[in-house]
Amino acid sequence: MRDYIIEKLYECTKKPYQKFFKQNKPWEVDKETLLNYPKGSLGNSLGNFLNENHFDMQPKLEDHDVIHVLTNTGISVTDEIGMQYYLLGNGKRSMYLFLVIFSGTPFYPKQIRYFIEQYKRGKKAHPFYYLNFSNMLLVPVKTIQHIFNI
Repeated sequence: MRDYIIEKLYECTKKPYQKFFKQNKPWEVDKETLLNYPKGSLGNSLGNFLNENHFDMQPKLEDHDVIHVLTNTGISVTDEIGMQYYLLGNGKRSMYLFLVIFSGTPFYPKQIRYFIEQYKRGKKAHPFYYLNFSNMLLVPVKTIQHIFNI
């Protein structure tokens, strides 16, 4: 039930966030194109992530899925909250990040160790959340992870 509540909260806030707060332009690439990038590249890995999870590209929110790929984070509700803790540790500050952390954490008190662990992982990585990932689609994921200590 709590997963359902959090997922509904996310669905209700996604469209307004996308429209009013995300200033970047949508990527001009689709999932099928990404799947044709070289194996191991960020583009191909993103395409595989989207395909395996039955997702499509979400305009202006593409970076979110890239972060999943780079940090090897799953898609469960606790994974999503954990990823926001990771990004907080990495230096990101956004209204959405705080919304997820402050609204999600109370629903999962038994996961607090996991969330703290994710925060510490984000602190250890070099800041990367701000990168223009659309220009990095040909770069191997392992190279990005190595350079940024992800």
